[in-house]
Amino acid sequence: MQNDKITLKDLSIFSSDGADVFGLLDHTVTQAGKEMLREIIQKPPADFESLQKTQDTIRFWSANQELWPSVISNGTLVMLGKFFEVADDIAARPSMIASMIGPALQKIFNRNQYFFIRFSLSHLSDFLKGCLQLTDILQRDDLPALLKKELETIKEELEHSRLTDDIISINKESTYAELTKLSHDARREMKNMVYRLSTHYARLDAWQAMGKATINNKWVFPDLLPTGAICFEAKGLYHPLLQKPVAYDINLSDSRNFLLLTGANMSGKSTFMRSIGVAALLAHLGLGVPASALKISFLHGIITNMQVEDNILMGESYFFAEVKRMKLIAQKMQQGEAHMVLMDELFKGTNVHDAYQCTSAIVEGLLNRPDQLMILSTHLFEVAEHFKDRKEVLFAYFVTDMAEDGTYHFTYELKEGISNDRIGYRILQKEGVLELLMRKK
Repeated sequence: MQNDKITLKDLSIFSSDGADVFGLLDHTVTQAGKEMLREIIQKPPADFESLQKTQDTIRFWSANQELWPSVISNGTLVMLGKFFEVADDIAARPSMIASMIGPALQKIFNRNQYFFIRFSLSHLSDFLKGCLQLTDILQRDDLPALLKKELETIKEELEHSRLTDDIISINKESTYAELTKLSHDARREMKNMVYRLSTHYARLDAWQAMGKATINNKWVFPDLLPTGAICFEAKGLYHPLLQKPVAYDINLSDSRNFLLLTGANMSGKSTFMRSIGVAALLAHLGLGVPASALKISFLHGIITNMQVEDNILMGESYFFAEVKRMKLIAQKMQQGEAHMVLMDELFKGTNVHDAYQCTSAIVEGLLNRPDQLMILSTHLFEVAEHFKDRKEVLFAYFVTDMAEDGTYHFTYELKEGISNDRIGYRILQKEGVLELLMRKK
């Protein structure tokens, strides 16, 4: 699956204030694992087979959290980085004179070096122990293929190093001369190996975090379907960032692949669309999803047109930015691979009549693509009415209760059909905007 930065931003996967989906997933132990998790989200599995293998691995970790070794911490990897980059003279091979000096005098004369070397080697020992604990999982019969391959690579790395057993055996009785020699040899023989092991560990850290996120958030693993007839069938789907989310059922297929949402502003259309997009992305990462059940076919990408921004430096207007985004969507569709397309209130950068014409033309073109999953929200009642007889379109709207006294209430209830609710003027009145403008100074 391929997703660009705009899509990840529209779906609130990453944000600067931390109120994002990434925060729900980040149960990593180390900074390296966190960076790997971010990389995995930005580059999900590229094909259905890889996605299945990834989901199997995350399922395993969600059910076997107790197997994760606690001996490795973020400080472990930080210290190893410093240890392998330190100047050579700090960990040089001990001289003949140094080896003849008693341990007590060695500690006095080389106090800083002694504590640095011992501290560093203790972290290296912990790291190797943790990696060995991970390889013990290879004894299990229920090990997923992707995880097995990763662990076998770690085991092979450890077995090829002659120093592994010696470093793991370090204890309080180890002399300064022994530690210095081990430090010298390790820095010359194990540096590249440890860096490779750190990458493998970071990947495992990301996977176990994804499994933990699924369990902690009480998400369910979706049924993944291969590329073919498109499908998005969700029950109890909700947005994971809401404190009190409303759950929805939705069913899109190759015979009804276009959802057209109507309803008043702030009635819930955008949040609902983001719920669908987030669930689709999580499913394609191998994670559980915020729903009671989800069946989804493999998609080659999610494309959003929700929060388009103009570009002052390039002289691009908001409307032109919207057009460019729609052009990208059209180009992606021309590739012939299934995508999920989420479009929220198209052509806000022009007048109502122009927006109606442009939106109608876009919908007409999109309806020629039964191989895509498409969702469009609009407050233009006329657009929905224009296409109400098209059988491939599923029409749904969010209910707004409007009283005779001018007040209104958002129920966030989703019903089949088309809404012609208009509450813009009522909102202006309720917020006192008109009263302030009419009030004399």
